[in-house]
Amino acid sequence: MAQSETPRARVGVRITILYGGTFGPIHNGHVAIALAAMAEFSADVTMIPSADPPHRPPTSATALQRAEMVDLAIADFPGLHCNRRELHRHGKSYSVLTLREVRAEIGPQAPLAWLIGSDAFSQIDTWQDWQSLFTLAHFIVVERPGQPLAEANSSLQEFCRIRWRQTPQALQEQPAGLLYRLPIPQRAESSTRIRSTLAEKPLMNADLAPAVAAYIGRHGLYASRV
Repeated sequence: MAQSETPRARVGVRITILYGGTFGPIHNGHVAIALAAMAEFSADVTMIPSADPPHRPPTSATALQRAEMVDLAIADFPGLHCNRRELHRHGKSYSVLTLREVRAEIGPQAPLAWLIGSDAFSQIDTWQDWQSLFTLAHFIVVERPGQPLAEANSSLQEFCRIRWRQTPQALQEQPAGLLYRLPIPQRAESSTRIRSTLAEKPLMNADLAPAVAAYIGRHGLYASRV
């Protein structure tokens, strides 16, 4: 019996890149990472604010407010987009549900990738139906300060070992299942630290786009550090 071949992507179809997260609040580091992925893959990046993230405690900003801040932060960057699909879905914002939706929309052969920080990726084996994620999408991983991928547990490292690729083109050539480290200097911005700073000095955070800082001030967000 002939061995089945690895599914191949449709020739000429540009990769779809999704960047999910709480974005509470979105900061300059988030935008820099999205722009780096856009440049590396010559593809647009769609940011997807979560409505009810299962691995993060709620913040004082509502999901809609976080999405509106994403709109403000990326307004001057053609190629970056905000999609509110998780705000319109009831229940927890499981990434596997979003990837299934998008996969159904773009078809089985179109390349699809999820942009993610190493801190979140190192815990991906705790996510809902996590192994199915790799049948749906590639992962573009960004190293986060203090969160090297080498610290992921050994079983996850073994699962990922054969999936790493050295070029963006490799992810373009098949629909899902591969990993790529995005070459970008580590960003020190942290939403947790920014929320804490804003509680002490509202509007005095250089890690935020001015429009986002102004929005936070108008709505009195993060005064309680969350």
